[in-house]
Amino acid sequence: MRKIIVLSFLFLSVLSVQAQELEWHTDISDAAKESLKTKKPLMLFFTGSDWCGWCKRLQKEVFQTPEFKKWAKKNVVLVELDYPKRTPQEQALREQNFNLQQMFGVTGYPTIWFVQPEKKEGKKVNLNPLGNTGYVAGGPTKWLEVADGLIEDKK
Repeated sequence: MRKIIVLSFLFLSVLSVQAQELEWHTDISDAAKESLKTKKPLMLFFTGSDWCGWCKRLQKEVFQTPEFKKWAKKNVVLVELDYPKRTPQEQALREQNFNLQQMFGVTGYPTIWFVQPEKKEGKKVNLNPLGNTGYVAGGPTKWLEVADGLIEDKK
């Protein structure tokens, strides 16, 4: 009986952890479709995953916390735009990320832009900027205050 209880607890723990994992899109078109459907803005995370120390720190201190995960599921559609130095990427993904970097004038990492997609004539989608931020010291509470300030004014 004790083994069943322990196994049940372990199984439920695994399910709980999996339920809290976030979906990070890498294709801006797919993310924009979801954003238009859910009416949530996009959170574009410009990162250098394999070389940027501040990006790794932001992920550890904020993006991997339960507070952020709960907030993100409720408020945004997540998009990771990666600019790695050692990790290979498909050409189409590199081109998409380069174009978005140019569009938003990103020159340093991490940079986070909040944008609201708007469907125009035909299939064209515009990305209307709401505001941007980067690393904010103080953990998830401080970072989420900044993020809320950027997206709440535009709702």
